[in-house]
Amino acid sequence: MGRNTRKRRSPLAMKVTAASAALALGGGGLIWANFYASAHESKNDAWGGNRTKAAAAQVATISCPDVGQKLTNVPDKARDDVAGELSNLDRQITEAYQRLATTRDAQAQDASFVQNSILQPLKDRRQNILGRIKLEITRAGGTAPGDLDTLANCTATPANQTTAGGQQDGQNSGGEQQGGDQQQGGQNAGGQQQGGGQNNGGQQQGGQNTGGQAGNGPAAADFVDITKVQPNVKAKPALAANASRGTFKTRCGVNTNKNHNTDNVIVAPGVKNGAHHLHDYVGNQKVDAFASNDTFLQGGSSCQNKSDLSSYYWPVVRVQDGSQDFDQNNDGGGKEGNVGKILTPVKAQIKYVGSPTGKVVAMPQFLRIITGDAKTTTNGLANANAHWSCTGFENKVQLTEQYPICPQGSKVVRSFAFQSCWDGKNIDSANHRTHVAFADAGGNCQNGFKAIPQLTMRLVYDITPPTIENGQVKNAYAVDGFPEQLHKPSTDHDDFISITTGNLANKIANCVNRGKRCA
Repeated sequence: MGRNTRKRRSPLAMKVTAASAALALGGGGLIWANFYASAHESKNDAWGGNRTKAAAAQVATISCPDVGQKLTNVPDKARDDVAGELSNLDRQITEAYQRLATTRDAQAQDASFVQNSILQPLKDRRQNILGRIKLEITRAGGTAPGDLDTLANCTATPANQTTAGGQQDGQNSGGEQQGGDQQQGGQNAGGQQQGGGQNNGGQQQGGQNTGGQAGNGPAAADFVDITKVQPNVKAKPALAANASRGTFKTRCGVNTNKNHNTDNVIVAPGVKNGAHHLHDYVGNQKVDAFASNDTFLQGGSSCQNKSDLSSYYWPVVRVQDGSQDFDQNNDGGGKEGNVGKILTPVKAQIKYVGSPTGKVVAMPQFLRIITGDAKTTTNGLANANAHWSCTGFENKVQLTEQYPICPQGSKVVRSFAFQSCWDGKNIDSANHRTHVAFADAGGNCQNGFKAIPQLTMRLVYDITPPTIENGQVKNAYAVDGFPEQLHKPSTDHDDFISITTGNLANKIANCVNRGKRCA
């Protein structure tokens, strides 16, 4: 966000602000009190006399190190226990974020409130969990990272530093992310307000918040008119003589049966609400935190090809127009800042493609892949792989750090290109990343990895275009996420578990290797 400039207000204005600058969502939603005081402002004011008020930093969110990404060598015997502890860390951040959002008055009166009442207790609780993680790893014969203890400390991120890669300056020109390229986005200029269940579009007098119907994003700067973005899509690698040129499409629907949950069986097996946000599921119909490989095989499928029992799941997209959905009072929903009407894609295209440099090997049974990073606001953009565009623009513009505002007649497109190189041995890894990788710029797999059919997904949404008025976004849409991630577009991600019967994995590989178009 841009730096807040606060004009001196009359005592009456101060009374109105202190009394009413709160946004309360029905039921268990987050409460956002948007009130700031100038440092050491002393005068006859609404507090009833001469009083010096403490400075209140415009804290937008809480940034904690992502411990899971540091744990690259967890022994198999310890992985489930460690995953449970990692989920506990996420739960603690959620609780701290909720406390941050509901104590704005206390923060305005006490400059040390956030540090003493939120961050220090959070650090103490994180230290306990990190100690248990170390113990689980060593008990299983592994070695915990030597710097694990240093990951306990969290920081309060100011409102003008809440972009994924640091402070933004200027308009995002987009750019395709395949695991590394960083971009600069637009200046964060606040967000829409809601009162009594309806949008009023007005900015609170007390300062800027981080936007969104729940006060935790998206903000106006998270959107861009796609017609004003310069083309940025790079040319694909040239095809070698022995390239695997075929494609295999699987038709699995758009989740019209509303198969949702807030679990994440890959990252947090056995932990209810391990994702802290809601997923759409297509393909396998029996996927939740407690599902096992045996469960998957009995799960049935929404795919037309019933040999495709794979699980394809992604965070839902919601429109923030003052509406609510079934989970407004639930964990992972309104309780964690994921609010608004859930949008079902009008189209979901799932396709496997080959390698531009050679043949592919079949995916192993139960291979797990996560593409993108749900925590880019914390981690930066190194693993971001979000692609946002509009129909009619996909071959010209792909955005990672902003949501597109599409022109009339155009629909929002959200697409993913998964990692296409596999280490040849493991169906998962401790940090859920190192067993798979992206091909290099020339389309080659490195470090002895093998090319596998690349899973690509294209989700199309019919969304009324948001509007930006006076630095605020009206009728915003956003992807679900962890509450501290502020619903940034770059946090979009997609999850996949390969589960097939009837020799389907080999049929997919043979199809693309032979250059066929299969479905």
